[in-house]
Amino acid sequence: MSDIQLWDFRFIDFVDVFLVAILLFYIYKLVKGTVAINIFIGILIIYLVWVVTDYLNMHLLYQIVDGFMKVGIIALIVVFQPEIRKFLLMVGSTNLSGKRRIFKNFKFLNSDTETTNDVEAIVNACVKMGTTNTGALIVIERNNNLDFLTNTGDEMNITVSQPIIESIFFKNSPLHDGAIIIDNNVVKATRVILPVNNEVTIPKRFGLRHRAALGITEKTDALALVVSEETGTVSYVKNAEFVMYKTKEELVDKIKKDLI
Repeated sequence: MSDIQLWDFRFIDFVDVFLVAILLFYIYKLVKGTVAINIFIGILIIYLVWVVTDYLNMHLLYQIVDGFMKVGIIALIVVFQPEIRKFLLMVGSTNLSGKRRIFKNFKFLNSDTETTNDVEAIVNACVKMGTTNTGALIVIERNNNLDFLTNTGDEMNITVSQPIIESIFFKNSPLHDGAIIIDNNVVKATRVILPVNNEVTIPKRFGLRHRAALGITEKTDALALVVSEETGTVSYVKNAEFVMYKTKEELVDKIKKDLI
């Protein structure tokens, strides 16, 4: 212990700790709300055991844990494949020329506690369309930049409102096919083609819109709302899972919390 000089703390050490904190923060955000969070905690515990056994010279236990750690990187890639994909997409899709795009990916530096999206208008439009069995698929962008999808549809720049959303998905509208992408309370694209998830088993009453919602929320951290054309029900999808809710107000609250 005499060799450790705690007072010798350089500026580069501060930068090192800060960058590690950012990395851990985003890892937590990627796995939060999924079963991967339990796996992540388990890996942290094993890592701490590995460090402690090495420090205490517990050779037998250290050799066992060390063997696991040496092949652990392969297990991490397999287990966290969707989360790693989201993280790389977040880093690679950062638009340096976009206004405030860099800072958008670092929301924890922003003191705002309110979402800029008019969630009530979005949900009210979905509920209204559900009463007429008007199918709809709405994707709300979060940290991951979805600009790579806008070229599959028509780029727009329309402020979100309930009448606008309803008019887009009106059955005779030329824009009703496909999904719309909303970012910062603006409809940035319509008629967007989303990746479809064919691996997850879902009830037969769900169609391509629901599979597309599962696909985009699996590959990115976006949120999705789906209005069924057959039943008129409104489904909320996050992290490739259907989120249950009882009332419209509860749905609004869930989306607002997920957007902060």
